[in-house]
Amino acid sequence: MVIEAEGLRERSGGRQRAEVAPFARTPVPAIAGAMGAVLAATAGRYGYFGDELYFLAAGRHLDWGYADQPPLLPLLARLMDAFGADSPFVLRIPAMLAMVAGVVLTALIARELGGGRKAQTIAAATFAVSIQMLGGGHYLATSTIDPFLWALLIWLLVRWVRTREDRLLIWGGVVTGFALNTKFLIGAFWVVALAAAVVCGPRDLVRRPALWLGALIAAAMIAPTVVWQAANGWPQLTMGTAISQEVSAGWGGRATFVPTLVMSAGVPVGLILVCYGLLRLLRSERLRPYRFLGWTALGVLALFLLANGRYYYAAGMFAPLFAAAAVEIEAGQASKYWRWIATWPVYLVAAVIAIPQTLPILPRAELATTPEWARPIFAVEEIGWREITESVAQAYKTVPDPPRTGVVTAKYWQASAIDHYGPELGLPSPSSPNRGYATLPRPPESARDILFVGNDPSGLVPYFTQVREVGALDNRAGITNVSQGMKIWLATGRNGTWDTVWPKLTDWGF
Repeated sequence: MVIEAEGLRERSGGRQRAEVAPFARTPVPAIAGAMGAVLAATAGRYGYFGDELYFLAAGRHLDWGYADQPPLLPLLARLMDAFGADSPFVLRIPAMLAMVAGVVLTALIARELGGGRKAQTIAAATFAVSIQMLGGGHYLATSTIDPFLWALLIWLLVRWVRTREDRLLIWGGVVTGFALNTKFLIGAFWVVALAAAVVCGPRDLVRRPALWLGALIAAAMIAPTVVWQAANGWPQLTMGTAISQEVSAGWGGRATFVPTLVMSAGVPVGLILVCYGLLRLLRSERLRPYRFLGWTALGVLALFLLANGRYYYAAGMFAPLFAAAAVEIEAGQASKYWRWIATWPVYLVAAVIAIPQTLPILPRAELATTPEWARPIFAVEEIGWREITESVAQAYKTVPDPPRTGVVTAKYWQASAIDHYGPELGLPSPSSPNRGYATLPRPPESARDILFVGNDPSGLVPYFTQVREVGALDNRAGITNVSQGMKIWLATGRNGTWDTVWPKLTDWGF
């Protein structure tokens, strides 16, 4: 097998090496810097997203695992919280850096595939204007860190294909370990990638001792989380079932998985290049040594589709698909009827489309009067967390027996907000039976009464002598979101132990 690439080819000692073009030192860093500047300028305009508050809450209760995720994101949130006093900007620095690094890694993948300056620039720019990646850079989330780690791992793999330097496989094991501690999705990548390598090459990948040494390193890195999951009844499986049910219940269900994924690659550039890159990985002779990545992309897509997972689970394959498309465009393989797509005016249009959709460009005061379609996707869920906590604090002041009254929320976002803002307002540490929060500390046994935040208190009725409404949440911004208007109830006279009651309240839905 001879690897097609720019430059000289050589074969020595059973090892193939193809020289690559120089790294595009000016355009790629410029694109990465521009993306980073846009993300930094908008990172602190509104407030935390609900999931970010949850990561902060989980980080205050560090453990080897959680019901809904491995431990890396809560640990990262804990570390960033130590640097900044209640600062969304500081919390989001890892997300911004991950996406900026993703731009560079996508260019490096294109370089390893044989791409020169133009291909590297196209690949980097396509990543930078991707709706999924640009929006992901605004939040500290598993859906942000995970694609970056996939891109890093794939760069190591394609570089190994070109150089056969086995230490790259060992580093791949380290990256895999970090990815597994972020989300378990990278396991699907390896299952499909190794099967594809066996079928269409490079078959010697699976025979390399370095690959299995890397696998041992990854296994050692994830072992504590696996032990935690086993000790707690594998809650991640229950969480996966709940997500599958949510996807089915959502608009379009499984049928919208592929269209939404493709659109999230970017409009109009990313959606075309992600499809073209897949096609060329499967058909191009120039890219034949990397054909296994095309089949891996299809296999990963099929697995997540069958599992009824969220569309962005497969976004980790965007980087190599963008890179493959860029290499083929540079080589003149793209049709003259659409190759104009990869030109700077179209990238400018893509940025104009992506930025308002994903980032808080609008002044916060205008959100309440802006039509929903014109707002950034999750903007309204960054507003009012401190204010709703103040609503709970106001209700808590009226309870008859504060020392024996706990705070419980129906959903984990509200519990996370109270955990973050509540201590300075005199509120006790909250609990929630919802999702991953259910495995965080439950109410103390001394809490005979609870202040319950949620629209439906019917689940409490069998376990308390009285449940009555005492207030409602108000974000004081006039913005309709999931918290606005949510009711506050006082449940008194608990008639069972929390060890008995709490498991019956557990709710895995959103």
